[in-house]
Amino acid sequence: MNQSKQRFFIALVPPPDIEQHITEIQQYFAEHYNSRGALNSPPHITLQPPFHSLAEDVPTLEQSLNEFSANRLSIPVTLSGFAAFAPRVIYADVVKSPELLEIHSYLMSYMQANVGIVDRVSQTRPFVPHMTVAFRDLTPENFQTAWLEFSERSLHFEFTASALTLLLHDGSRWNISNQFPLGASLQKS
Repeated sequence: MNQSKQRFFIALVPPPDIEQHITEIQQYFAEHYNSRGALNSPPHITLQPPFHSLAEDVPTLEQSLNEFSANRLSIPVTLSGFAAFAPRVIYADVVKSPELLEIHSYLMSYMQANVGIVDRVSQTRPFVPHMTVAFRDLTPENFQTAWLEFSERSLHFEFTASALTLLLHDGSRWNISNQFPLGASLQKS
């Protein structure tokens, strides 16, 4: 029996035009600050940090996410400026809306209750929604220089997240595995 474990995380992914803009910023960091890590996944706001699931458990995971998403409203998201987790991470700042805080909290509880997935670290610190543009391979020196450049830079986007996205790691990068429409957003179309 193949007990292969796969790595996943659950996120909100912006629409293509915003995704393109954030990817260009990530590429700028790769070219100017030698930080390529953020390019290993599509731009996203993590709701459930990476976890492992056995291949045979994935259908159950997807079924659970379908059920969760069906009862949720789509989420208004605002990106506003840049912020950092010094000395390693620079990100497009995401406004902490009640809707975002609520879906994060509900999803974490739901995953724990229905799929047995618990992220201990997330339970001990506040949720800071963000869209990473540089991390891990950003050296402290490059962080200082980049932060001087980006701390005052303006960025403003608004979009409605109408699906939860399940991302799967293929060994080198994260790819979209599946998307689960937020149910109440279906009625509008």
